[in-house]
Amino acid sequence: MTQAADRAALLLASRLNFSYPGLDLFQDFSARITSGVTLVRGGDGRGKTTLLNLLGGFMPARDGVLELDGMRLDSDGEAYRRQVFFIDPRTEAYDQMLPAEVFAAMAARFPRFDHSLLPALTEGLSLTPHLEKKLFMLSTGSKRKVYLAAAFAAHATLTLLDDPYASLDRASINFVAATLDAHADDAQQAWVVAMYETPTAIRLAGTIDLGD
Repeated sequence: MTQAADRAALLLASRLNFSYPGLDLFQDFSARITSGVTLVRGGDGRGKTTLLNLLGGFMPARDGVLELDGMRLDSDGEAYRRQVFFIDPRTEAYDQMLPAEVFAAMAARFPRFDHSLLPALTEGLSLTPHLEKKLFMLSTGSKRKVYLAAAFAAHATLTLLDDPYASLDRASINFVAATLDAHADDAQQAWVVAMYETPTAIRLAGTIDLGD
């Protein structure tokens, strides 16, 4: 991977191994992820989503070590995962909730969740007209916007975003890019973003290239 050399690592991955039946996806994978925004770039089937799940501690690697802000996954998995924001954008787990209920659930989990950011986030993502609708009533893009707004307000140590531009309108893509770029100099948070193409509007602290 490529990265800025002058930043301290928030997440260390050492010699991770992971396989699906018939496919060795990661062999002795190691990465040093700093604060700011790190890109996981790769084509379809290269393991971008799987890597996010591994880094977040939501899928078990066969072996290897993950350490987030001094906390090892194998020492205290629950404490490790409490520092991680990740919502699979395809999940139906929140479909019966209003956006405000999703935000409340995230605020209960992340003590630094900043409610004061939500008006600007929902406006910037064009969510305001949909705030009285349960998520099952929303389009795929609008559901993703709810999860993105929650991510930006949560202030988790590690935030994992899977293809954050997918299904968004151009104005919302620009807003997401600007918001992520504003975190480029954030020394307290690491953002890992999985995408097929390198985003030009976001200053990156590093890139993990999984190939095409």
